[in-house]
Amino acid sequence: MPAPSRRAILHTLLALVLLVLAAGDLLWLHRLDTLDQRVGDALLRWQAQSRVPPADVVVIDIDQPSLKNPQMFELAGVWPWPRVIHAELIEQLAAQQPRAIVIDLIFNTPDRFRPHNDVALAQALRFERAFVPMVLMEDSTDQAPLALAPPAMGLRALPGANPDARYGIDGPAALPAEVWRTGYINFIKDADGTGRETETGRIVQGWWIPHLVGRVAQALNLPQPAQPRFRLHWYGQEFTRIPYAQAYLATQTGSGALPFDARGKIIVLGSTAPGLLDFVPTPLDATTPGAFVLATALANLQAGDWLRDAPVWANPLLALLSIVGVALAFGLHRPVGWIVAVQALVIVGALGASAGLLGRHVYWIPVSALVWGTMALLAFGLLSSRLEMGQRRHVQAMFSRFVDPRIVAQIADAQQVAQAQVTASREITVLFSDIRGFTHLSEHRPPEAIVALLNHYFDAQVQVIFAHQGTLDKFIGDAIMAFWGAPMAQADHARLAVEAALAMGEALERFMAELDDPSARFDIGVGVHTGPAVVGFLGSSQRLDYTAIGDTVNLASRIEGCTKGVARVLVSETTRERCGDAFDFIDRGDFTVKGREQAVRLFEPHRRKP
Repeated sequence: MPAPSRRAILHTLLALVLLVLAAGDLLWLHRLDTLDQRVGDALLRWQAQSRVPPADVVVIDIDQPSLKNPQMFELAGVWPWPRVIHAELIEQLAAQQPRAIVIDLIFNTPDRFRPHNDVALAQALRFERAFVPMVLMEDSTDQAPLALAPPAMGLRALPGANPDARYGIDGPAALPAEVWRTGYINFIKDADGTGRETETGRIVQGWWIPHLVGRVAQALNLPQPAQPRFRLHWYGQEFTRIPYAQAYLATQTGSGALPFDARGKIIVLGSTAPGLLDFVPTPLDATTPGAFVLATALANLQAGDWLRDAPVWANPLLALLSIVGVALAFGLHRPVGWIVAVQALVIVGALGASAGLLGRHVYWIPVSALVWGTMALLAFGLLSSRLEMGQRRHVQAMFSRFVDPRIVAQIADAQQVAQAQVTASREITVLFSDIRGFTHLSEHRPPEAIVALLNHYFDAQVQVIFAHQGTLDKFIGDAIMAFWGAPMAQADHARLAVEAALAMGEALERFMAELDDPSARFDIGVGVHTGPAVVGFLGSSQRLDYTAIGDTVNLASRIEGCTKGVARVLVSETTRERCGDAFDFIDRGDFTVKGREQAVRLFEPHRRKP
């Protein structure tokens, strides 16, 4: 089994690092939760536009006009109004048998100057489905034993509860204990201060303490989530809202009739007046009235359409699939544009699924997982770019020994680099050139003079090969081997090889003319053949050469040997056919070559006259 490549090892390591980082963040650190929350809030605002609150959840609103109403001022004075005002309204509401009256006003301090007002309010609150709030004070030093809580509060000890448990509770002390049908209304907020969830209650030292929402839900037998804390499903349109002044003043008329039918409705009595400061930040608005949050929670429970959180594994799984998918795509050398397009489709699809799931009361915000997928795309893109640049430089450095620098520069993209390194069979044109009379020449000159002469000659001929886009294979003594059609594919490799062969003869003439010693003159023979050959880097781990092997190479060498006494350049019939009408050819007949039973027909090429 072949060992994995360096590229595969780096891709695997990068994928593992990204998977570990993504899992750590999505499961434990949650550094990207803020981004999820911001996008989730935007989706909730968008989806809330189509959500209409139920008509049987009504808010009686202590709004600014009610506080400034002249008749209210005449009857109740300035805020805070006497509690008898609330008592009279609650009595009229209770008379119509609403489903529940939920009061979002704090009654934690008795009225020392008008105690009869507290008595009147307590009398009105004897309606068995009227609920008042309390406040939990988690850090308070004034803590009371939970075991002494009045039964009406709804606290209960769970199995294993601490009998001596104490907790800070600011209850409705202005009222007698028998009407403490209460629950806490503490604002439930996330780390960024925004309230997106509420509770039906919480367990403190083994004691169940109900939230006002949970207390009402239990009394009305509303559906409840499996976990005490649940995510609110907001309404973009307002609840049915009755100004407090309108409702109260109607009870003071002759008939005493309310301006709306309260039968069977859940009524939330709270405030939206800016001066009363009952506002909290929610996904809908930074100043959402607390009464509307209560109304939203009760409406969600009544309809059973609170938001269910997607499984905790949803985002880690999406991140895993994205990272692994990106890693595989880069590992399989898919085009970067294709990978980016697929990642974009994943992002659009996931966000579309998120928006669609909101309509099914499921809250899934995949942004953090998509961020990790995008980070994987960037990381693998950078890694692949670095690897390809290094590979390109390596390949160009290797080929610079064999190929004209202009051809080396063309080996630019990953596909060309990969193609250049492949050892495979392909059609090429091979050229062999050998010096005639070199043995005689070398016998009459010192070795250093021969080496200098050959080097000068080879320089001239290599320039010709490179100028015609050829690949220099090797020097074999005084012979030169070159080929065309690799490493870069060349549709006209036969024509280029023949052009080079003719140019090598012309370069020889110029070389001879420059020699000062007439006795050093020599000739060359050039053989050219086109056919299939195995081309690539061959050799040992210590030394590799880019070369061509096969019968095509052997025949080209044999054709060069046939040039003696016939022509300076001879080409095979296959080469002549591949050249088309680029040259004029003289048919030199059939030749018998070593290693072949059939004769080889050879041709002498000449440039066409204009």
